[in-house]
Amino acid sequence: MFARRPTSKIVTVALIFSFLLCFCILVVASEPLNEDDDLEGLEELLAVDEEEKKFLDDGNKLSEADLLTKAQKIVLQLTNENAKKVIDGNEFVLLLGYAPWCHRSAELMPQFAEAATVLKEVGSPILLAKLDAERHTKAASLLGIKGFPTLILYINGSALPYTGGLTGEEIVIWARKKTGNPVIRLSSTTAAEEALRKYQVLVLGLFKTFEGSSYEEFVKAATANNEIQFVVTSNPEVAVVLFPDLKLKDNFIGLVKKEPEQFVPHENTFEEGKILEFVEYNKFPLVTTLTELNSLRVYSSPVKLQVFVFAEADDLKDLLVPLQDVARKFKSKIMFVYVDLKDDNLAKPFLTLFGLDTEDPLVTAFDNAIGSKYLLELAPTPSNLEEFCSKLLQGTLPSYYKSDPIPDTKGIVKAVVGRTFDVLVLNSSENVLLEVYTPWCITCETTTKQIEKLAKHFKGLATLTFARIDASSNEHPKLEVNDYPTLLFYPSGDKMNPIKLSNKWDSKELASFIKTKVKAAEDKVLASDQTVKDEL
Repeated sequence: MFARRPTSKIVTVALIFSFLLCFCILVVASEPLNEDDDLEGLEELLAVDEEEKKFLDDGNKLSEADLLTKAQKIVLQLTNENAKKVIDGNEFVLLLGYAPWCHRSAELMPQFAEAATVLKEVGSPILLAKLDAERHTKAASLLGIKGFPTLILYINGSALPYTGGLTGEEIVIWARKKTGNPVIRLSSTTAAEEALRKYQVLVLGLFKTFEGSSYEEFVKAATANNEIQFVVTSNPEVAVVLFPDLKLKDNFIGLVKKEPEQFVPHENTFEEGKILEFVEYNKFPLVTTLTELNSLRVYSSPVKLQVFVFAEADDLKDLLVPLQDVARKFKSKIMFVYVDLKDDNLAKPFLTLFGLDTEDPLVTAFDNAIGSKYLLELAPTPSNLEEFCSKLLQGTLPSYYKSDPIPDTKGIVKAVVGRTFDVLVLNSSENVLLEVYTPWCITCETTTKQIEKLAKHFKGLATLTFARIDASSNEHPKLEVNDYPTLLFYPSGDKMNPIKLSNKWDSKELASFIKTKVKAAEDKVLASDQTVKDEL
């Protein structure tokens, strides 16, 4: 997403994830647990309070806080004393390792409790448990919890890393799939209506019989996909409840979503890979709202062209419908993502990539296949947005490189920004010694003083320019620097091949190098002039 270089994608991922995915690391003790520790209180922790049952039976309703409290009662609290016996004594245990002070643990906790409630209601054999890994370090060490939050599924005592989403629904789907229920069979319209209410996204399969290669490929795809619930039926009347436009009587696959683009039919062969590809390219809404819970899924989408719309919630009300209309025209080719400008944790990292700070709606884009970024510099009207997306898809949109405003270039060391890099460095007839720095670089100040002394020393030399650029707020496709400070010498006759100078050189060594290179450049010019004269 930065300059077009091999490391650009890695740099982008590192920068974004450093803001969005700040998991807390913990080193825990390794003392083994006592396998004979008592499990006193286990049944009491898992039981639902009888008084609460009576309260509900009398027609009362629980508040949202009460619902959360009830859900958390279903989740077993592990300790140093009971952890090993719980893991070894149950066929399936889904464990959440957390720390009380960890922000992301706090976000995940209610989602985990919601999943526990749903799994209990459907009669799942999975036991959901949580462990305060900071308090119970012995158990944390035994179970391999080193960061927060950590989710692990234990199947007969063997650990399986969690690879699903982070909402309650996604946790339920992943857990059921990993414990032998990749596909839910629907036998009635009532069951289909319940599935519609329960899931945000569904993959529907209609098969005359639950056998044969097509059905087997469907089940394989359902098992391989960790995020979305697959349902199947042999009854067309049941399938129509989920997919009203259904015309076929058997062998049909379609995606059902709770959003404007609700029904998407699968129009390829019934092969596992093709089904998974269909799901990956169509599972998101026309416009996806970015959250910390879905950020990983957004960034890992196979749709490499992504348009990000930044706006405050009030502004989105006017933008959403026209934005969905544009998104519909580029469905499965460009992914559209909305980011709330008020959410600094999500918006700030992206705005930093562009060197921007705004309260007005803003549209940017990324081509993750080549590591380029783009900016819509016009008002985000439907026509401007559609033209922007068309050029993005065609590959004719000019890449965006951030730049500070053009500064005053007076002084012995010229200030270069992204917009003036061509004029002052690449297209200059002079030799240019460029210092590339960042404000947060602790050794850059020493190099800056060194360059200023050299600039004073060579002040009378008309063929040499000293310049500096702040790489944290300025970019250029021909400036490929990853460490700071960096000194680059651009010879007057070969600006496309700058020479990187050693940071270990002292002022005398730098001065000697400059004299040699400037003299060589002058000799080359003189020789060229003489050749022209001889030819004349």
